Amino acid sequence: MIHRPSLLRHVQEALARNPVVALAGPRQVGKTTLARTLLAPESPNYFDLEDPVSLARLSEPMTALAPLSGLVVIDEIQRAPELFPVLRVLADRSGTQAHFLVLGSASPALLRQSSESLAGRVEVIEVGGFSLAETGLDTADKLWLRGGFPRAFIAGNLANAQAWRKQFLLALAERDLPQLGISLPPPAMMRFLAMLAHYHGQTWNAADPARSLGLSETTVRRYLDILTGTYLIRQLPAWHENIGKRQIKAPKLYWRDTGLLHQLMGIGDMNALLAHPRCGASWEGFILETLIRVLAPDEAYFWGTHTGAELDGLFLREGRRLGIEIKRADAPRLTPSMRHAMTDLKLDYLWVIYPGRRAYALDERVHVQPLADVIAAA
Repeated sequence: MIHRPSLLRHVQEALARNPVVALAGPRQVGKTTLARTLLAPESPNYFDLEDPVSLARLSEPMTALAPLSGLVVIDEIQRAPELFPVLRVLADRSGTQAHFLVLGSASPALLRQSSESLAGRVEVIEVGGFSLAETGLDTADKLWLRGGFPRAFIAGNLANAQAWRKQFLLALAERDLPQLGISLPPPAMMRFLAMLAHYHGQTWNAADPARSLGLSETTVRRYLDILTGTYLIRQLPAWHENIGKRQIKAPKLYWRDTGLLHQLMGIGDMNALLAHPRCGASWEGFILETLIRVLAPDEAYFWGTHTGAELDGLFLREGRRLGIEIKRADAPRLTPSMRHAMTDLKLDYLWVIYPGRRAYALDERVHVQPLADVIAAA
């Protein structure tokens, strides 16, 4: 059992200040498990919309929900979007004693419904797979290889983890994505997902996937946006400002879960991962996702110029600019690219994150930071 005290505390604090809190994220990341630590599923205040009994109880939603007090949990709420206007009415009652925790597999429709119906009344909390802060630094290689989906991470062996990820991707292609508006046959959908694995850590160009699938670039971009809305893909936007240089404007793509990335790339164990030509890109994405979750920047970007200068991450937080370089090296050194980033972007600091154990300075505001130190400080 992996405990998630920071996430649990975040949810409890959100419930204390909002009438409605929504947990959004991919399937199978532990949203239901988290909710059940707050309210037992046998409670009359717990509704699971995949359970026919709960559906029957909510056939008259105002009648069922209005008398309740305390915490009310509604799981799989994307199955009943008509509940959002009801929740708005209940949230606006004066002196209400109920707080609603709604859970749903992330989708553009779910987030649109909550933002439109519950504007100003709901706080949306993203729930992903296990993070390095939750599993412990000694599990870094395991988490990198298997990914953070609980059933893949805690599987008894690598074969079981691979089998679970395979079924997850098949269900995604055959059921989930068609329901969200991607009209590709499952084999073509799996091919598209594999193409996105090829783009991991690279700037996005819709032309090649569109040509391969026989679709328009507009359609392929829409499909990518849908996948981004399910929290499976991260489109890291490019930062650009007037510095007198041609800058990259297309986003970079990352699979947010490296276990799914490795499944699509046919990587089965650590030896295969370390020998793979995309090993560096995989580790970069793993560390970048870890840093975004741990440091929680207000905004996150990457930066690059057409002359070759680049920065893996530009985090904006409380009015300050933190540059991030990710190096899988024994002893990273100061590079011309780092100097350009410091000067052109007017960075307050630049951190070079690496898997070693010793922190040291490369320049006055450029510091090499062990990943362990960053996790511990957060």
